Amino acid sequence: MARFNGPRGKICRRLGFQAFESPKFASPTKNYPPGQHGPTYRRRPSEYGLQLKEKQKMKYLYGVLEKQFRTYFKKSNKKQGITGHNLVVMLESRLDNTVYRLGFARTRRQARQLVTHGHFLVNSKKVNIPSFQMKAGDVVKVREKSKKLDFIHDAMRRVQGEGSFPWLKLDKANMEGIYVEAPARDQIHDEYNEQLVVELYSK
Repeated sequence: MARFNGPRGKICRRLGFQAFESPKFASPTKNYPPGQHGPTYRRRPSEYGLQLKEKQKMKYLYGVLEKQFRTYFKKSNKKQGITGHNLVVMLESRLDNTVYRLGFARTRRQARQLVTHGHFLVNSKKVNIPSFQMKAGDVVKVREKSKKLDFIHDAMRRVQGEGSFPWLKLDKANMEGIYVEAPARDQIHDEYNEQLVVELYSK
C-alpha cells in the first residue's frame, strides 16, 4: 500500500492547514513554515503557488499520492458535470474515507490501515482496497471477528448519535453503515478550493 511517510508536522506548517486528523498536528508549536527562512518568510505567493497549495491540501487530506491524485483528476474531467465537484466526490467515495466518516477510525490514515488489514465488508464481501469506490446503497460493516477491536470502539465513542454526514447512514449497534448517495459539494466542509486544483491541471 503506497502512502506518505514523510514529516507530517512540517507539511501542516507549510500549508497552514491541518492535513492530518491526529490531534498532535492541530496546534503546531511553530506557526511559520519549516526551513531556515521560515520565521522571516514574507513573499507573496504567486497564482501558481496558490493553486499548488490547494492541490497539496487535498492530496494530503485524503492520503493519496501524486500519480493517484492526477488519475482522479483525469477521470473527474471526463465525467459530466463540474470537474472540481466530480473530483471531490470521487475522493469522498473512497472506502477508507467512508470508514473514517462513519466513525470506525479516528483518522483517514488509521482507516486506510484497517481496510488494508481486511477488517471491513462491503455488501457482505471482504474488501481490502482503500481506494475502492463506494456506490449508492453500498453497505460497509465491521467484520464479526473485528468487532471487539479496542481502537474501533474508541473511535466510535467519539461519534455523536448516528453520525453527522447526510450521505451516510450509521447503525452503531450493528457497527455498519450505508453509503446512501454521493455527497453534494455543499455538504463537505473541509477547507480547500478544488477550483484552483482544476486551474492548475488545466494549464
